[in-house]
Amino acid sequence: MKKLFIDTNRDGYSTDQCESTMTVKELIECLEQYDGETMVYFRNDSGYTYGSIDEDDINDTEDGDDE
Repeated sequence: MKKLFIDTNRDGYSTDQCESTMTVKELIECLEQYDGETMVYFRNDSGYTYGSIDEDDINDTEDGDDE
């Protein structure tokens, strides 16, 4: 089975310290080029560790946002 890796970046301690990030629209457009059955993983520390993603990992709360 094919795998897709999203390399993670640690840019700061708050979202304000991140220079830029994709929008939902941009992410969807990027993922549309892959087969719908492709497994998606986070790749951390240049492949030293990996992480899985499931629906419970996605949230739209404002926890952690600087206000």
